[in-house]
Amino acid sequence: MKIFENRNFVKLFFAALASQMGTTIGNMAFAFYLLDRFSHQPSYATLAELMYSLPTLFVFFLVGVVADRFDRKKVAENCDWIRAFLTVLLFGSLFLNSIPLIFFLLFLRSAVTKFFYPAEASLVQGILSKEQYAQAAGLNQILFSIFMVFGVGLGAIAYQTIGLKGAVVFDFISFVISAILIRRCKIPMEARLPNGKAKWKDFSLSSTYRDFKDGILYIVKNKLLASLVFGFFVFGFVNGAFSILPIFTMKYELSPDNYEKYASFFAISLGAGLLAGSLIGTFLSSRFKPHQMMIYPIFVSGILIFMLGLTDHLGIFLATVFIIGTCIGPINVAIGGWMPKIVHPKLMGRVSGWTDPLMMFAQSLTLGIIAVVFPKFISNIEYLYYGMATVILFVFLFYALTLPKLSKELEYSQRKLSQRTGKEQIHIS
Repeated sequence: MKIFENRNFVKLFFAALASQMGTTIGNMAFAFYLLDRFSHQPSYATLAELMYSLPTLFVFFLVGVVADRFDRKKVAENCDWIRAFLTVLLFGSLFLNSIPLIFFLLFLRSAVTKFFYPAEASLVQGILSKEQYAQAAGLNQILFSIFMVFGVGLGAIAYQTIGLKGAVVFDFISFVISAILIRRCKIPMEARLPNGKAKWKDFSLSSTYRDFKDGILYIVKNKLLASLVFGFFVFGFVNGAFSILPIFTMKYELSPDNYEKYASFFAISLGAGLLAGSLIGTFLSSRFKPHQMMIYPIFVSGILIFMLGLTDHLGIFLATVFIIGTCIGPINVAIGGWMPKIVHPKLMGRVSGWTDPLMMFAQSLTLGIIAVVFPKFISNIEYLYYGMATVILFVFLFYALTLPKLSKELEYSQRKLSQRTGKEQIHIS
């Protein structure tokens, strides 16, 4: 692939992987630690997950504006350095054995993380051609799948071998590697500062509000973009449920004595499925339209998630999870390759800054609901899977009714623009 000839992309790609890997190893180890220490209070593990998603609600109006107004390379790099420093504080807090302090530091570290991905995604858009967006999305999804296969499993292994403190040290090393990779990138200033150089004195509450409003107006006026962003919101419900339900399923139903082991197997099954699905999606991206790669896999995913609630057989559960991952892969490739094509580079940060908070809001809401209802009001985990499947099937109906029409409208407008541009060039010549 020619995309690998772009050294900046390769460095950014592995920087994002190292950053995400580091976060997940420590997070999963901490979840296992809480389930061991507070076995009869599963809400503690849910609250830990909440510390990773809840910060979005406090910084969502800033992340996109920062990515569009300031040097995107410096924003992404400094996010890594700050998280490395907070990880050092987190390591020290483990010796104090203060759960509230640990939760607070996890909250702060997650808040800083929210600024990383809009800046990194905007940099990637600035260094690639439009023809490479789908390839980049497929490659990102493939490596994310590999990271899922090994990342969560390594979290469990790290907790069982080197302990929670060792996992936190791994986090620190990952953030440092990510920062160094980003620093070594040689990215043109027009990709780093597409809106020109900004000064801190120009960064006021009124200017932040204006940029934030411009981002949401841009999304709302573009019906196709608004539909895709809505999808991120709904998928946040699934992310929230999948971040904690598999552990609960293993701990309280399928394998109480070996739940760490089989929770890792869940991650391996889902990650392997995502890897297979991403490979398939990357191959199909040039043969099928993005909306076709989204609608049908969403429908199959909804049916299979419903089946997760019906089965009490561990092998069938893991096999079903693998197929769900295979369905999710093409969806992510389609969205990842489609959005950069329809979003102006000057607004990519603000648009990316909206997708994450919407996902995290839905994820936080899901985790909050699970913390309240399980096991106090709902003692059967399968009902939570049924609810998740219902949400996914509603998304399928929405996309089946809207995406084909909006896709045709986009193709028509792009064709008209191309024809008009061609006529202008002929006239000039």
